[in-house]
Amino acid sequence: MSDKPGWTERLFGGFGKTSSRLSENLTGLVTKAKLDDATLDDIEDALIMSDLGPSTAASIREKLSTERFEKGLTETAVKEIIQTEIAKILDPVAAALEIDAFPRPQVILVIGVNGSGKTTTIAKLAHLFLEQDYGVMLAAGDTFRAAAIGQLKIWAERLGVPIISGPEGGDSASIVYEGVKQATATGIDVLIVDTAGRLQNRTELMDELDKIRRVLGRLNPEAPHDVVLVLDATTGQNALSQIEVFKEVANVTGLIMTKLDGTARGGVLVAAAKQFDMPIHAIGVGETIEDLRPFDPEEVAAAIAGVTK
Repeated sequence: MSDKPGWTERLFGGFGKTSSRLSENLTGLVTKAKLDDATLDDIEDALIMSDLGPSTAASIREKLSTERFEKGLTETAVKEIIQTEIAKILDPVAAALEIDAFPRPQVILVIGVNGSGKTTTIAKLAHLFLEQDYGVMLAAGDTFRAAAIGQLKIWAERLGVPIISGPEGGDSASIVYEGVKQATATGIDVLIVDTAGRLQNRTELMDELDKIRRVLGRLNPEAPHDVVLVLDATTGQNALSQIEVFKEVANVTGLIMTKLDGTARGGVLVAAAKQFDMPIHAIGVGETIEDLRPFDPEEVAAAIAGVTK
């Protein structure tokens, strides 16, 4: 699978706010053998302000404090160490969504608060799987919002994939049940299910997801195979509290970060990896259908640190 031209440039642009904030605190470093405490404090503050989280910032500060810059202390040298330390945090959680369920279909529940880009992310995921020659079906399980059903139908038509839907206010579990039945009968590889994003009433959301799981269990005890939480990168630290809540109510198995558009606080991706040690499947950097790609920790670490080849 080849990346769309310019992906790396757009990725660096998506983390632009984070890397530029860091750069501002690294400019003017003088050539010397070791960083002093005041400079280390400034760097640590910059990392925290970039939403990497206090724990990550402290560990990077510690690493920098023990480093000797034999070739001279430069902004680039510091950034490369920051890049390496961020990559160490991100490497263990990078995990592409693999379609390996047997029997088919693999059922992926996609969850997230309304406005996180959940429905568009489902379309982008579908596109990613189609690129890999998998058969894809969508299920409009977010029956709470007519707009979500309508939007998913439009995407299904554009992508040329089948969709199972029902009326606004309909029973989500019934739609998912029908989706699995049809996907099984027609040899579909992956069924991607949109679900309601109402965190205002956690009990109601939990009950709905539990019902979906029970219904799925009648058809395939292994389903759902994945429960993917979509996070909006522009919300910064609020994304961490969303992970906490959805882990509790939905048994989240992995994350996708969207809206890395240059205004985003993308450093929160590192904080999430450090705090939750949960698989990160993919990131999205724009609105077009090709703007979601599997999560590459080395690339993301370079983008956050602002290290260009």
